[in-house]
Amino acid sequence: MSNIDLIESNDPLANPWRVALVRPDQRPEVRESDEKYVMTFPHLIVREIILFQLVVIGLSVAAIFFDAPLESIANPVETPNPAKAPWYFLGLQELLHYFPPVVAGVLLPALVVIGLLVIPYARINLEAEPLWTTHSRRKLVAIAAVVVLLTILFGVFGCWPVAIPTAIIGGAALAARRGRPRWLWEVTLPEWIMTWFVVIALILTVIGTFFRGPGWSWVWPWTDFTRG
Repeated sequence: MSNIDLIESNDPLANPWRVALVRPDQRPEVRESDEKYVMTFPHLIVREIILFQLVVIGLSVAAIFFDAPLESIANPVETPNPAKAPWYFLGLQELLHYFPPVVAGVLLPALVVIGLLVIPYARINLEAEPLWTTHSRRKLVAIAAVVVLLTILFGVFGCWPVAIPTAIIGGAALAARRGRPRWLWEVTLPEWIMTWFVVIALILTVIGTFFRGPGWSWVWPWTDFTRG
């Protein structure tokens, strides 16, 4: 069989060479696939209702077997010592132990809220790349300077529950520049910031809940300071 016969043949095995037309806006190695969409109802709503019912049942069973840790009847004449805020405000109340009221109650919470609002719109968050994708000396100096300044600032006021975690988390972020271990190197800058925020909030809340007694002094959780 001649070459002309091979070209004119319709058998795909006989003529392995074919011409493919590719549109300019599409690469031949890219395979398009339709994403599978899931409706909010019933897939999400049903799962949320089931989880809600489980939480309610669990709380009801716990309420049957365990009494709430209530104190004596409230007396408007006596102010409890210490007077603690709800647990979700104890972190801010703990900051009042170290900073002036304007700083702890207004300035720091405002900066935290502004920072959390800015993170989703930052370019680093849109790209979602690891912090050290490039060995940038300017980025290294900037992050190191921020970590050192924050550590010194909190250390001057004696706020060691914030200064020490800041130094540890900042040191971990700077150490990840070498690429080892890989799970640490792949953390993005927004994830580092959010980790720092969650750790600080957790530490301050735990200290304010379990380690503060009369006059907001340091006490151990097993100390019974009600007996005088």
